[in-house]
Amino acid sequence: MRTLWRNWAGDQRCAPAILEEPAGEPELIECVRRASEAGGSLRVVGSGHSFTDIACTDGHMLRLRRMSRVLDADPATGLVQVQPGITLHELGKELAVRGLALENQGDIDAQTLAGAVSTATHGTGASFRNLSAQVAALRLVAADGSIVDVSEDSDRELLRAARVGLGALGVIASITLRCLPIFTLHRVDRPRPLDETLAGLDALVEGNDHFEFFVFPYSRTAITRATERSDRSPEPENPRRRYIEETVLENRLLELCCRVGRRVPALVPPINRGISRLVRESELIERSHRVYATRRDVRFTEMEYAIPRAAGPAAVERVLEMVERRRLPVGFPLEVRFVAADDSHLSPSHGRDTCYVAVHMFRGMEFESYFRGVEAIMRDYGGRPHWGKRHYQSAAGLTELYPEWERFQSVRRRLDPRGLFRNDYIDRVLGPIGAAA
Repeated sequence: MRTLWRNWAGDQRCAPAILEEPAGEPELIECVRRASEAGGSLRVVGSGHSFTDIACTDGHMLRLRRMSRVLDADPATGLVQVQPGITLHELGKELAVRGLALENQGDIDAQTLAGAVSTATHGTGASFRNLSAQVAALRLVAADGSIVDVSEDSDRELLRAARVGLGALGVIASITLRCLPIFTLHRVDRPRPLDETLAGLDALVEGNDHFEFFVFPYSRTAITRATERSDRSPEPENPRRRYIEETVLENRLLELCCRVGRRVPALVPPINRGISRLVRESELIERSHRVYATRRDVRFTEMEYAIPRAAGPAAVERVLEMVERRRLPVGFPLEVRFVAADDSHLSPSHGRDTCYVAVHMFRGMEFESYFRGVEAIMRDYGGRPHWGKRHYQSAAGLTELYPEWERFQSVRRRLDPRGLFRNDYIDRVLGPIGAAA
């Protein structure tokens, strides 16, 4: 009987014919060779925290959770070689033990490193690029089972493609990251009037190492999060207070409100305004890996778009206006973050400083009308979808959004000429293997 696989949100599922969990590089190579010889397709799955069908297959699936060790770490250079299946949560702890830390990361740390890198997962900060830009080198298992070592020195073009490869170029056997000496962050969460926040957005983004904000539809309150590097010693929160804030307020109360809103959609606007009024200023001074990530227990589905940074305020206002005009029962806030430009071929931040706008819908609720409305707005700004989040784009439209689209396709044809690593998602967003843009 086939194993049924589901993603974290529970809304993507598949039944792979073969599911294997290699424990190291030699086993990984053999798995790829067997799949290639069988003539089918192969996809790799991480923690399942993507909201798309990027990992789904009815062919051969590899799960790399047994490949989760730190292989080498050099505090002098900051270079750390890691197996692909380690989660960002575990990586943060392992780096801290070695006196190191990631330069930046997102607010969810349940993803595997390889999955987060391959889909261009990001944090926030005007001077910081997404996670894939911290990759110094990769070891890829190509479609024929051979190992391809990828670095700036060996093949810069291949590195720029493989850092955000969508699993379409090969299976990552290890990743070498550029890390920093361990450091402390001082985070301040503060409610502000939305109008004031949008009017002064450039100053807020430029004036903090990391800045982001959240805003519930039907509310004019921005919940801002400003984070700075600090020389102060970590001051761990009182466990009781952290439990109340993270578990009770940010998760259990939010889930209760979402359940009520799902049952009685007309109550969503007053619920959102009530939640916004409950927010109080708070601060946290801790090691970076304990500050970047937040607990997420409430299940949802998500869309996120990358647009030019200057377009952020207008896009946010248009999304809020669309929700209110259509009376959509959206009980999750918009999340707005900022990332520096990078040069990976398929990075949503390729070549431009970026504002990311993320929208969510609680599980079990209709989301397509909301997400399609948001996508139409983002299209006006040349928006590029986050590869791990829901979107309705195909290769025909995406090729116009990426200046180096064909350079990525050239690398893809070189490494996987038969299309071993394709599935429905890859065919949809990248097009058939061998097809020029």
